[in-house]
Amino acid sequence: MAQITPRCPWCGTDPLYLAYHDDEWGVPSHDDRHLFEMLILEGAQAGLSWITILRKREAYRAAFAEFDPVTVARFSQARVERLLQNPGIIRNRLKVEGTVRNARACLETQQAFGSFDRYIWQFVGGAPIVNRPKTLKDVPAQTAESDAMSHGLRARGFTFVGPTICYAFMQATGMVNDHLVGCFRYKQITTTKGTKKNTKTTK
Repeated sequence: MAQITPRCPWCGTDPLYLAYHDDEWGVPSHDDRHLFEMLILEGAQAGLSWITILRKREAYRAAFAEFDPVTVARFSQARVERLLQNPGIIRNRLKVEGTVRNARACLETQQAFGSFDRYIWQFVGGAPIVNRPKTLKDVPAQTAESDAMSHGLRARGFTFVGPTICYAFMQATGMVNDHLVGCFRYKQITTTKGTKKNTKTTK
């Protein structure tokens, strides 16, 4: 009988979701383009399921210039209107226009802080918060850190960056390790060589 790999239950059995959980979710990211991508995708997910966004991810990358903020910031209103006819993405005007707005805000943030990475990681003191959730009930929807991030991003002109979206972004980009302690990825990410760690717990 094959041994079952212990995982966080939220990823279910969908191969795309499993790959995202196993290879990406919770891994500390310091790449500006990836950070921008995840901020946009988390905002696009608002009111929808994450698997819906994962299935549209490649279409999003094609539609938004591989999430290059320099290019996206230059999108004209005419290009926005064309994007609103693209069935591969979420055709919500506020979200599409918000992506262009966020690209411009990202560029301004890079200029002010040297990189988006340097700005965004300050909200966790530059090191991942390592929680110890035993069940999904132990995982919060937002925290003081995500509240502060939301406030900071909004002040810099970003949109679709509420505290809950910001916390999901923090989880996705490894600013927080919220893999359940029984998940095989929890220890792998926590003990990754070269990764700074805090020992803040959920209890």
